[in-house]
Amino acid sequence: MQENTNPHGASFSRRQFIRNSTLAAAAATAVVNFPSIVVGQGKQTINAVIIGMGGRGSGAGENFREAAKEVGVEAKIVAVADIFPEKAKGGKDTFGLPEDKCFSGFDGYQKALEVPGVNYAILATPPGFRAPHFRAAIAAGKNVFMEKPVAVDGPGLKIMYAAHQEALKKNLKVAAGTQRRHRPSYIQTIKQLHDGKIGDITALRTYWVNGGPIWHRGDVGSTDLERQIRNWYHYVWLCGDHICEQHVHNLDIANWIMKGEHPVRAWGMGARQQLEGKSGEIWDNFAVEYTYANGTHLHSYCGQVKRSWASVSEAAAGTIGTVELNDGRNIIKTKDGKVWRPEKVEKDNGYVNEHVDLIRAIIEDKPLNEAKQVTDSTLTAIMGREAAYSGGEVTAEEILNSTFAYGPSLLYQDPSKMTWEAFRTLQPPMPSQHNILANPPVVPVVKG
Repeated sequence: MQENTNPHGASFSRRQFIRNSTLAAAAATAVVNFPSIVVGQGKQTINAVIIGMGGRGSGAGENFREAAKEVGVEAKIVAVADIFPEKAKGGKDTFGLPEDKCFSGFDGYQKALEVPGVNYAILATPPGFRAPHFRAAIAAGKNVFMEKPVAVDGPGLKIMYAAHQEALKKNLKVAAGTQRRHRPSYIQTIKQLHDGKIGDITALRTYWVNGGPIWHRGDVGSTDLERQIRNWYHYVWLCGDHICEQHVHNLDIANWIMKGEHPVRAWGMGARQQLEGKSGEIWDNFAVEYTYANGTHLHSYCGQVKRSWASVSEAAAGTIGTVELNDGRNIIKTKDGKVWRPEKVEKDNGYVNEHVDLIRAIIEDKPLNEAKQVTDSTLTAIMGREAAYSGGEVTAEEILNSTFAYGPSLLYQDPSKMTWEAFRTLQPPMPSQHNILANPPVVPVVKG
């Protein structure tokens, strides 16, 4: 997989834009797909819609506006959408939108994408909705920023890979919320590894080990479906379990270190301990061993269990050195005793940089499509989850060939037609039955 270029150093001005004939020609071509970008008149407008107005959606909207100022383009949030009306109305308070541009309901995302002039879609709903929403955004010809993870099961992954290909055909730009890939501290470090700084990679380790159980919103709502969506983090069909929702960041770094490869098999274990007795079905700890095609092993640990020690980091060992990556405080040590650290830069905020890179890719018509890499990393997380759930070894091929979907049948067919009466029968605290393996063993409940 080709590494992204992140041009954070130079600012982009109106005068430079007009003077640079190459950029002007590229932008003129882009106008076919993005009519609100006016070339040669000093006005390049990005009209964005936010689909999913929770904390991450609102935050991504602010990151988008900050990024636009840095790039030097006019940018607007022109519409928002959320399943819940009270969330959708947040577009009025947060972004000053009129009420008729704050859409709610299961079809709200469609209405938002149909607003004239929209050329930038921010997808920030619970992950279970990501695949069908991404497919719809690409079908509508929109550039996309989407949060991670991007699927929760095999059918969702297949939708993502197909939509990725459609985005390439349409020359649409796509960035993902794996923000470390847009941080100079990480970009510098990974380049050193790819250039052979520690030799051939022999082993990797990833942590997302928190100090306590993830938040639980309780059971609020008049239907099973509403209660699950409002407490989405605790249902597999909506979040993919926390190995997907959070640990995917660390797994993404491992795949990046491995030059875009993803593991081919996994086995693992885990349990639901401190969450027992609460509604939902996710587990609170996973330990997974992955194997890449070349035989390299990745040891993965994530948990939401109270403990005195916590870490969110990655590490790798090579034939001539080691690397540790910890929120930009990265360090490489080689066997000859030398130590390398990334150069400190002012703008190491991946949450803003990912939008900077996407906006620049749009106005300069530069290649940027992160859909496949984030889908590969989501596949990695799903493999680990299913290996732990089943107690057996799981391969990437088995996940991709699986037809089992965790959510309601309408979710992947046409989520706009879902109703509040649609629901999935659960038997907490166990994950619902799945058929990733031919004969999955019964998974015991581990009591704390």
